[in-house]
Amino acid sequence: MRPAKISDNFVPPYPNEDASRAARGGAYPPDLSLIVKARHDGPNYVYSLLTGFSNPPADEKPVANKFYNPYFPNHWISMPPPLTDDILTYQDGTPATVDQMAKDVVVFLQWAAEPEMEQRKEIGLRVLIFLSILTTMLYVIKRRIWKNIKH
Repeated sequence: MRPAKISDNFVPPYPNEDASRAARGGAYPPDLSLIVKARHDGPNYVYSLLTGFSNPPADEKPVANKFYNPYFPNHWISMPPPLTDDILTYQDGTPATVDQMAKDVVVFLQWAAEPEMEQRKEIGLRVLIFLSILTTMLYVIKRRIWKNIKH
């Protein structure tokens, strides 16, 4: 045991898949750390999934132990609505609405999928600046070396 580091992986909540299925009524929850990258339009999908729980329309036949969500394939999902209003308190007094918490979850999942993204973008900007300066210098040097050559 040691103090956690920011680079550590998340510890799974269950020791194995069987324990996870037993705790979730037979459904195996996906690893959400890459869900925003794995799905087309992933951040919007996760947000819609978290906020989309509702009562089924009259033409939908209820499925036992499932919850209606129009954003999930086939509209029936084993996961109960994970968010409800006022289940936590923000230090700055932000209202703890389902909408706000879903946005926070999506931002966290985006970070969890690519925690090095900001550093990578900063390095990319530095490389572009360096290459711009190098290109300018090489162009000036080329003009000076070849200025006496006539066509």
